[in-house]
Amino acid sequence: MPTTHILSRFPFHALRAGALAAATWATTAGAAHAQSPATAAPIPVKVFIGAMFEIGKNTGDRAGEFQMWFERYWKDAQPITVPGALGPVFCNADGVCGSVLGMGKVNSSASVQAIVLNPQFDFSKAYYVISGVAGTPPARGTIGDVTWGSWLVDYDLGHRWAPEEGKPGAPVFMPRKGYEEYRRFQLNPTLVQWALQLTRDSKLQDSESAQRYRLRYPEAQARRAPHVGVGTHMTGDTFFHGPGLSKEAQYIAKSYGADDYVATEMEAAAIALVLARTHGTSRIMSLRGAVNFDQGNPQETTLAHLDPAPGETAGGFAETVANITQVGAIMVDTIVRDWTHWQNGVPALKP
Repeated sequence: MPTTHILSRFPFHALRAGALAAATWATTAGAAHAQSPATAAPIPVKVFIGAMFEIGKNTGDRAGEFQMWFERYWKDAQPITVPGALGPVFCNADGVCGSVLGMGKVNSSASVQAIVLNPQFDFSKAYYVISGVAGTPPARGTIGDVTWGSWLVDYDLGHRWAPEEGKPGAPVFMPRKGYEEYRRFQLNPTLVQWALQLTRDSKLQDSESAQRYRLRYPEAQARRAPHVGVGTHMTGDTFFHGPGLSKEAQYIAKSYGADDYVATEMEAAAIALVLARTHGTSRIMSLRGAVNFDQGNPQETTLAHLDPAPGETAGGFAETVANITQVGAIMVDTIVRDWTHWQNGVPALKP
């Protein structure tokens, strides 16, 4: 996702190296212990959960995006190696599978394509949860928020120019014509409303450090307690940051007819494109938890906020990844428990 991207992915730059090292370790471990007998029937997948990174091991240490999912669904599962994917896939007896896909559009979408095309799995009726941390604009969200994506919009695909080369104060982005079906995806509105209806009253965790940090911002949305919401998830490999580029992201969302931009991330639109070409987008859910704001407060520069001094980060990372799994598991468990109602498509909303 953009930290705003590394900040949107996690609040410390050092975590990136740890996440990549852990992903390499997970891939090696999966290859060593994989169980993929050639004669076995494909595993019927009911829900696939894709996280982008893990900080260390899958259990027992500091949690990244995957660990709490792993501990909830796959502690006793064996890794299944998938050629072309970053890490192994884990599945439980209920048909819930998941994997670490890698950060960024190319990394994550390559993993998803390898997994959904692998004959060890049957994805013909699967639902997908694209799960991770994110940044959020202070006018739309706060640290610890969890949002369901209504639209997935590609931040990078278009034309840009330097501000001084255009009209003063005017946008510096123009969509590239002919790429309409690649750059934005509206997720199934009924599925989004199911997710919001089932999870909107979730009591989310918070931290004292995040509570103090929010007070640096004047916006009412930034200063409130975390909650479950919905809006556009902006996908970009560019780690855009600061009020100017945040405003540009909102401009792009509106230019595409999408909802308000509420989360900056690096993978969802690319993953959606892979699924659109294989199994369709009607069963995709994008779930993001905010671990940073996409800009500094009025008293700090953009660069100071992008590379904060020790003790100047928001905190709340552990609480946010817990919130993501808490909220997302409600949907996963509902689909699995009521599979007869969900297997042939998203059921009509309850009144």
